[in-house]
Amino acid sequence: MKKALITGVTGQDGSYLAELLLSEGYEVYGLVRRKSRLDFGNLEGTEAKEKVNFIFGDITDMSAMVNAVKESDPDEVYNLAAQSFVAQSFREPVASANITGVAAANILEAIRTVKPEAKYYQASTSEMFGGCIEDQGDNFTGYTEKSFFHPRSPYGVAKLYAHWITRNYRESYDMFACSGILFNHESERRGHEFVTRKITDAAARIHLGLLDHLELGNMDAKRDWGHSKDYVRAMWLMLRREAPEDFVIASGETHTVREFVELSFKALGTEIEWHGSGADETGTDKVTGKTIVKINPKFYRPAEVDLLLGNAEKAEKLLGWKREISFSQLVEGMVKNDLELLKKEAGKI
Repeated sequence: MKKALITGVTGQDGSYLAELLLSEGYEVYGLVRRKSRLDFGNLEGTEAKEKVNFIFGDITDMSAMVNAVKESDPDEVYNLAAQSFVAQSFREPVASANITGVAAANILEAIRTVKPEAKYYQASTSEMFGGCIEDQGDNFTGYTEKSFFHPRSPYGVAKLYAHWITRNYRESYDMFACSGILFNHESERRGHEFVTRKITDAAARIHLGLLDHLELGNMDAKRDWGHSKDYVRAMWLMLRREAPEDFVIASGETHTVREFVELSFKALGTEIEWHGSGADETGTDKVTGKTIVKINPKFYRPAEVDLLLGNAEKAEKLLGWKREISFSQLVEGMVKNDLELLKKEAGKI
């Protein structure tokens, strides 16, 4: 039986990965930060929670990581822990650097010291590219593993350090250490602070009469969105290979935040009409004329990333990976899940 250690096991990706590895016969260990109120996040209420072996520790504490590697004795280590909310990284740049960036070195050093033969996966991100316009010519088909990095947030900068320190350990110590450069991936388990879940939750609340309208920032930002379930499968496939390599994981198509909003309301039977532009843009219910979407400049980023598009050709060819859940299926699933959650909370079913 293989053993795997997952940091960030209670998050969106961590919970899906734990379920995948358990289904593949792994013994799974999950690192959890000790809090005054014990919280298992997305594992709460799942069968996986009863099967995961939890280790309490903090990735920013080197000794804790050494102890975690000793206790789990892993064949594979997946580092999914991070301060992953981009907007928050502008407010807490130093904390984001330590949690998202430097902590990866703690984990790698712990592995090198305790069990150097263990395979290591680093969760890198498309935010490292930063929507760099010099790469986006007329024939631009998406960022690849060879594209130029130009992060435009403290989060992206921190992730870039983690990405390069992973490569450094691979080249310096001949460790099996690789990174998955994952583009935006969402799910029903996404945190409410992220724009996608904010949209689907608000759409469901407006549909039920629990909210008047939704406020957003840049509606024209384009993202390459996929489903977390598909993307954690790619992580696992990367560690199945004989030699470590970095891979871009993406859907290969972009959609604007506006499109995400439109599909979310459409899943609930509401069609939106748009009026105005920029900060004055509004979205109204086509039938009732009621304004249900407004722009609030406070949600603009200090440095915006207008376009992120990935090219996963290498992963499709060498890993045999393909996404199985489409963009429309992703949005519809998130909206309907939020609708059911709200109904249950209100005691309506």
